[in-house]
Amino acid sequence: MSVTATDAPAKPWASRKEILGWAMFDFANQAYTLLIITVVFGELFTTVIVGDRGDGYRLANFLWSLALAISYLLVVITGPLCGAVMDYRAEKKRFLFASYVVTIVATALLYFVAPGYVWLGLILIVVSNYAYSMGESFIAAFLPGLGPPESLGRISGFGWALGYVGGLFAAGFTLVVLGEASAENFERIRWVGPFAAGFFLITAIPTFLWVKERGTPQPVALSYRAIAWQRVSTTLHELRRFRDLATFLVSLLFSMAGVYIIIAFAFIYGAQVIGWDESIRNLMFIIVQVTAAAGAIGFGAIQDRIGTRVTYLITLVLWVAAILAIWATPSLTAWFNAALGLDWQAQHLFLLVGCLAGLSLGSSQSASRALVGLFSPSRKAAEFFGFWGLANKLAGVVGIVALGVLQSVVGLQASILLCAALFIVAILICLGVSQSRGMQAARDWEARNGR
Repeated sequence: MSVTATDAPAKPWASRKEILGWAMFDFANQAYTLLIITVVFGELFTTVIVGDRGDGYRLANFLWSLALAISYLLVVITGPLCGAVMDYRAEKKRFLFASYVVTIVATALLYFVAPGYVWLGLILIVVSNYAYSMGESFIAAFLPGLGPPESLGRISGFGWALGYVGGLFAAGFTLVVLGEASAENFERIRWVGPFAAGFFLITAIPTFLWVKERGTPQPVALSYRAIAWQRVSTTLHELRRFRDLATFLVSLLFSMAGVYIIIAFAFIYGAQVIGWDESIRNLMFIIVQVTAAAGAIGFGAIQDRIGTRVTYLITLVLWVAAILAIWATPSLTAWFNAALGLDWQAQHLFLLVGCLAGLSLGSSQSASRALVGLFSPSRKAAEFFGFWGLANKLAGVVGIVALGVLQSVVGLQASILLCAALFIVAILICLGVSQSRGMQAARDWEARNGR
């Protein structure tokens, strides 16, 4: 017997303090994403630590993409297994805390990565990005327990928006106090690792104080390894009952491949293709953070009205437009200057493009997390978000390796068009997803197996 929307008991809201504590992890971990992966250390690694300018940084870009791809592949292998154990033993906070500690330690050690210490840099990026990425899945697994399904979009959007505010604080301080990522400024900018680690350490404390561990631990009759494999194999067998979730995860794989390319290479693209000044780079960072926060909040509210799936599709269309604009910035600048008698530089037009990219970034990630929450039975939330993490990070492996290889052949500017193709494929796949049917599948599973 199926349980309809009217039959299903309403899920209560968590307290405002708990929701804030949950969102504070997004606030805290953005220091790692922005300072280490996107804005500062990625540029420092490619242009100073490796520094093969004569080759157009192609080797450096490839090594950077390789380190990220390895870390994401490790998440693909272990994410669903950890999620299965977390659900069975009700140990989401314990796993989250472990990922938090490893991220902090490995990030702080980046201080010791000096020019020429390429292998040390690669190892620390693999370890820190793996732990950070696992933490993303672990914190997302708490989302379904924070409120009723019709409010998950707003809650997820609030978390993403608060994350971008945290990034604005962390990276804003770094760019002003530590300066540019250059060889001349290395002795100051090398502190970016310890600063990111300290910011994460302090600002994530409310998460562990206020977020509750829901669920009842099951008796440990089996080893953790046996629990993980048994539950994951059962879920894979049951996925035919969650076909909309499975289809959406395939769409997500393609869309997040494009997103991870942008996260990993946007500021490298600005430095190598656009040739921006430090002041423009800093302004771009602020623009992306503000527009991403606005996109997460705005689309978070919209998706609870028009549907999370529809919102997700809209954000992918925005992404296609943003990628085409990124690719065409140099030629568009030349065209505007010739047609209108202007004297713009490509870096100035690139700031306008950054607004569209930021809006797409915040909204698409928020919508994807909320949709998985809607499709997840409460007792399988961590496990399903483990598969969400698998799709995300497998996307990172595929997208970043593909771009790393492609840019070594045709250059970074031309290869960025790969992202537009990935978003178009994601749109086409997601057209086969039904939000109402996916939510009903989750309710049916809970009716059969109990809450």
